[in-house]
Amino acid sequence: MSMRQSKRKLPPRELKPLVEKAKIYRKVLDDSTIEVLIHLINTRVVKSIDYPIASGKESVVFRATALDKRGKEIFRAVKVFRYETSGFQKKMYEYIRDDKRFEGVRKTIRPLVQAWARKEFANLKLASGAGVNVPEPFKCEKNVLVMEFLGEEGIPFALLNEVVLENPRKMLEKILENMETMYSAGLVHGDLSQYNILACGEEPYFIDLGQGVLSEHPRAEEFLERDVRNILAYFGKQGIKKDFNETLAVIKGSQNNQIYVVKTEF
Repeated sequence: MSMRQSKRKLPPRELKPLVEKAKIYRKVLDDSTIEVLIHLINTRVVKSIDYPIASGKESVVFRATALDKRGKEIFRAVKVFRYETSGFQKKMYEYIRDDKRFEGVRKTIRPLVQAWARKEFANLKLASGAGVNVPEPFKCEKNVLVMEFLGEEGIPFALLNEVVLENPRKMLEKILENMETMYSAGLVHGDLSQYNILACGEEPYFIDLGQGVLSEHPRAEEFLERDVRNILAYFGKQGIKKDFNETLAVIKGSQNNQIYVVKTEF
C-alpha cells in the first residue's frame, strides 16, 4: 500500500500494526481511510488501533484503545466502511434515498459510503438516547465510525447465533422490549436478526444500524415486519412460539406522536 504522508503526518508507532494488516484489508484501508485513522489518533479520539474483530460485506470493525478522562486505558470499536462494496452499493441507496436526513446524497460510491457511516452514527445516537441497548457512538469521520466497545476485558461479546442461552425466553422478551423502545422513538432497525445482536448473558445489544430507517420512511412497516418475523423464527426453532400479529401490535402500540430529536455532530 502506498502511503504518501508528509513527515508531520507520518503514522505513529501505535498505527504500525494496522498498516501491516493493510495487506490483508487492502480494499478497506486505502490511503484516505488511513489518513482518517491517523487523524483520530493524533486528535486523541483513540490511542491506537489494535486489530480487526469483525468483518462483513460493508465494513470491518477494529478494536481500538483509548484513554478515559482519568487517563486509564479503555477500549473502543472503530468501524471502517468499505469503499469497495461491490453489489452492496445499490442496497445502500435503497435505504438512504427516502431518508429526509440525507436528501441529495449522490449515488457515487464515496459520497454514498460516507453518508451510510453518518446514517449509522445518527441512528445509534437516536437509539442510544431513547434507551435502546446499542453501542454509544462517539465520532464519525468520513467512512470511519468510533463507538463504544461491547465486550469484557477486551474480548467482544459473541453474536446471538454463537451462544447457547440459559434462558432463551428471557432473551426474546428483552429483544422485543428493545424493538418496542426503538419503534417508540421513531426508528426501525431494518435488518434485525441473530447475526446483528450481541449477547451479554441474557442482555441483547443491537448492532449494524446503518440500514435503520425512521418510522416515516415509506418502507418502515415492511422492514419492521421483517425484523419481527426474523426474531420470532429464530426463537421458534428453539421451541418458543409467539404470535406474529400480537407481537407486532405490542411493538407498534407503544409508539407516540413525539419523535426523539437528537443533535448529531459528525
